[in-house]
Amino acid sequence: MPLLAQAGAHAAALADLPRLAGGPGAAHAPVLAHGLGGRTDLPLDAVAAIVGGGAAVAASFLALTAAWKRPRLSPDGGRPLPARLAAVLDSRALTWTGRVLALAASAFVVAVAFAGPPDDTSNLAPWALFDTFWVGLVPASVLLGPVWRRVNPLRTLHAGLCRIARADPAAERRPLPDGVGYWPAAAWLTAFVWLELVAPDRSDPRVVGVLILAYAAVNLAAAGRYGRDWFTRGDGFEAYSSLLARMCPIGRRGDGALVLRTPLTGLVRARAEPGLAATACALIGSTGFDGITRTTYWRDNVDPGSLVAGTLGLAAAIGAVTALYVAALRTTARLTGGDPAALPGRFAATLLPIALGYTLAHYFSFFMIEGQTTFILASDPFGTGLNLLGSTGNRVDYDLAGPTLTAQVQVNAIVLGHIAGTIAAHDLALRTQPPERAPRGQLPIAAVMVALTCAGLFALLSG
Repeated sequence: MPLLAQAGAHAAALADLPRLAGGPGAAHAPVLAHGLGGRTDLPLDAVAAIVGGGAAVAASFLALTAAWKRPRLSPDGGRPLPARLAAVLDSRALTWTGRVLALAASAFVVAVAFAGPPDDTSNLAPWALFDTFWVGLVPASVLLGPVWRRVNPLRTLHAGLCRIARADPAAERRPLPDGVGYWPAAAWLTAFVWLELVAPDRSDPRVVGVLILAYAAVNLAAAGRYGRDWFTRGDGFEAYSSLLARMCPIGRRGDGALVLRTPLTGLVRARAEPGLAATACALIGSTGFDGITRTTYWRDNVDPGSLVAGTLGLAAAIGAVTALYVAALRTTARLTGGDPAALPGRFAATLLPIALGYTLAHYFSFFMIEGQTTFILASDPFGTGLNLLGSTGNRVDYDLAGPTLTAQVQVNAIVLGHIAGTIAAHDLALRTQPPERAPRGQLPIAAVMVALTCAGLFALLSG
């Protein structure tokens, strides 16, 4: 894709990153999980880049229609891992080591939030939450699988409380109502992105500490009522990690065996999953809104500190993505004779590559550059002059992710994410729809994929 490579090379100016703690010219500013920086002097024909990205997605759809005539992605496929490696990965020792470390790290972050330095540029807690955890959970889940389910500190606390009370962790005083699905996770994740992108004082360390404790208390109470299965879809972060893990090259077959598989195979389950579409649309819409707030139009016309404008903008972005997706699937249902109520939930997992692409595009530089601050501050977490890791006084290395690399990742992540989503949707359509109607029924989905690609690139390149 020569155009994409050219766009990445020219978009180097996107890495106009803010000065952060420890860096030259550091200024006191709230910690914001924004991967994009804004520049108005881009030596780039943005229109050509946007058109080229949309054309690449459209071309991929046409190629799939012509050459991909039968389902190729099998959820139960894959090559089994060597028995010894599988035994290590599934071992209780590995699980409990991870759980102890995750619980200790979480407790440490909460302690630093309340007892550490009062300002966000010197306190580890907001950096650990918004950068190391929130952004780092994405590559960890895609590369290693549902890691947060494996080490979730809330599961560990719940198991400990049940042991004290001599109760069965799986016991439920009341079953979850039918159809709940991923709706609690969608609500939690929407609330978190609102906190991350809109809420005032979101990076205040004491606020971060209170929010972590409140989140834990609510989910532990829910698990006490509905059993430990609540965490699977009720804990927003565990659900987020597990959904992204569907694209991990290491998966689990129906018989429980660990296998090496094609990454997209985990997206072609034919059954509808309540709330999954809402979860995916919230993730895509929120990162799209993040990009919109970096455009010169938003900066010139909207007060960046306005709670009302930010809330309405975020809601509008999520609503627009949801409306486009639902309209496309309802049109597909009319073209193929399918159930218009079931199709959005059935195809929702094919949105996950798009959510991943948007996340990589918007948070890559933030994770690589500003993420160093977590390590720097961890050396002296309470501001007492310690140098535990030998990094106290270090400065952020802005050359770790250069402008050219950052721009190439940003542009290509959006385009390739949409292409991957198109592939998964095409294979699922062949699996669930009449063969003679499947290609025609995918036209609305392809149109939405092209539209979202162009919109994402527009937000990316309009800083």
